[in-house]
Amino acid sequence: MGIYHMGYGGCVNDRGPEPFVVNIPAVAGQNRNFRTALWTGGHLQMTLMCIPVGGDVGMEMHPNTDQLLRVEDGQAVVCMGEERDRPSFRWRAGRGDAIFVPSGTWHNVINAGRRPLKLSSVYAPPQHARGTVHFTKADAEREEGY
Repeated sequence: MGIYHMGYGGCVNDRGPEPFVVNIPAVAGQNRNFRTALWTGGHLQMTLMCIPVGGDVGMEMHPNTDQLLRVEDGQAVVCMGEERDRPSFRWRAGRGDAIFVPSGTWHNVINAGRRPLKLSSVYAPPQHARGTVHFTKADAEREEGY
């Protein structure tokens, strides 16, 4: 069983479920897609996200999946709560901050900065199909039926 260390040039492809070592801030900084699946295993998935200035992830809820988002670069406002239209939690987050989203919680991450917001996101269990790439939020919404 080998360990793969990814170079930072070119396209990022889903490397799961093989063993994998990568510098998350470096690959997140290079990601220009709304969502890119970096590694998908049987029980866990990591994606990278790039949210444009003035954009957001979109209010969503995963009924059976816990999520950890990490701000790799930029500034964000995080909204969460039990009701879609009435988030009871609001917090500013910046580089290095971790956002824990329990399953069944409505949440949104909004780019509150002046440059693209770079996020890494861990889902347990996986939320998206292995190899998922959504170039834009509209692509993600179309594919996921929003």
